[in-house]
Amino acid sequence: MSETANNTPFLIGEGMTGGYGGADILNGCTIAVEKGEIAVIVGPNGAGKSTAMKAVFGMLKLRKGSVRLGGEDITRLQPQERVAKGMAFVPQTENVFASMTVEENLEMGAFLRRDDFRGTMEQVYALFPVLRDKRHQAAGELSGGQRQQVAVGRALMTEPAVLLLDEPTAGVSPIVMDELFDRIIDVARTGVTVLMVEQNARQALEVADRGYVLVQGGNRFTGSGADLLANPEVRSTFLGG
Repeated sequence: MSETANNTPFLIGEGMTGGYGGADILNGCTIAVEKGEIAVIVGPNGAGKSTAMKAVFGMLKLRKGSVRLGGEDITRLQPQERVAKGMAFVPQTENVFASMTVEENLEMGAFLRRDDFRGTMEQVYALFPVLRDKRHQAAGELSGGQRQQVAVGRALMTEPAVLLLDEPTAGVSPIVMDELFDRIIDVARTGVTVLMVEQNARQALEVADRGYVLVQGGNRFTGSGADLLANPEVRSTFLGG
């Protein structure tokens, strides 16, 4: 595992407590992931999975706890400031510009860059060959799985150090889900740190270096994906046996 100089994980939301309005949704939750690894947050509906990810990205103000990236405390930074630090967030819905072409969507991902981004676009097309074939087509005309590839590709255009994915396989067929997970593994192999929230817990844990099972906004189980898949209590309670 690659760790930063002060021996903390590359990305960590530690002891995160907070919510919307008066009620806390997160209760001392800790999520950490090392550079180039895939971490997955799973758990029942209402467990605070997406809220934990939004807290890591700065969309939720924490009452307690901290978020650190590469050893730097970013707890007080706004989401757009975290993007400048190397984070990219792909929301579950409305994550493409439907009326724009695939290529225009990817170009939008590079809006903060002042350098030549054509090399990055080639990398995205190499990862997602179907996007090259459909680059002049409106993103809104694509299948659900292809739109997800556009959304991930656009996030990669920022050359992020960290990619946050909120339920990337929601609403796609099992075949498309497997393909998306394969591509996410490919992204991590390029050195990008991936943190994702997933409803398809079993399949997500199969690709995860590290898994977090949340219940009521707190950590119930933490371990490698393989360890959690082998845990009888995790299997019976959260994976359907």
